[in-house]
Amino acid sequence: MKPDPYAPVLAPGTALIDSHCHLDARAWDDDAGVDGVVARAHQAGVTHMVAIGSGYGFESANRAHAVASRHDRVVCSVGLHPHDASEYTEGRLADMLALRGPAGTVNTRAGRVVALGEMGLDYHYDYSPRDLQRAAFRAQLAAARELELPVIIHDRDSDGETLTILDDMRAFDTGVLFHCYTGDVGYMEAITGRGGYISIPGIVTFKNGDVMREVAARTPLDRLLIETDSPFLTPVPFRGRKNEPAFVGLVAVKVAEVRGMTPEAVAEAAAGNTRRYFGF
Repeated sequence: MKPDPYAPVLAPGTALIDSHCHLDARAWDDDAGVDGVVARAHQAGVTHMVAIGSGYGFESANRAHAVASRHDRVVCSVGLHPHDASEYTEGRLADMLALRGPAGTVNTRAGRVVALGEMGLDYHYDYSPRDLQRAAFRAQLAAARELELPVIIHDRDSDGETLTILDDMRAFDTGVLFHCYTGDVGYMEAITGRGGYISIPGIVTFKNGDVMREVAARTPLDRLLIETDSPFLTPVPFRGRKNEPAFVGLVAVKVAEVRGMTPEAVAEAAAGNTRRYFGF
């Protein structure tokens, strides 16, 4: 008998947060599809989700904000993915940042923008020219400093340049989270040593995920988050189907295994870190 993908895998009452998921209609057919994903996540015991307003063009920000406004246990980020850096203009960035609401207000409703990102550098695909990636990245980091918001970082094959730019822009002063971390232990230590955070995705369950498991085992517990990066990187045993926030408990289970902890303890620690980092 096949396992029920939406059955809770942790004890009832455990805080379980997906710190990074793309609840975008372009990934889930339409708004009704997105709302179904959110409902299934709650069914599986997920208490909150961070909807990422980046990755599907500039309109990702508007769509993530709309989802967070519809669901009281969803908050969002806004940003420009390095793949889309060719779309960057100062005017578009200003429009995106306006989703946060009036400057100086403390907005505690569910639709509050809690971070900027995901942003960064992707030299693996180079869908946007590298000079434009750098420019869009720096502009968003400058905005984050001005607004005192933490950032969500995408870093792929930049050979350390992402970290160099973060240092140059003093980004760690307001908060840096490397999402879907795929580096080694040494790079993790460089990030957490600066006060940054690491988010572990479903790769930790993959057969070829030995490096990820080592990172998950050695990341300081107070710097560790968990995520799905849905609809991508579906964890075992549901490889082959679209990833959903409902599966984030499986990440907690595997991280707990490599750390010698209970899944509930890992989930609670990661949830506390997520709330502290994003301020909700």
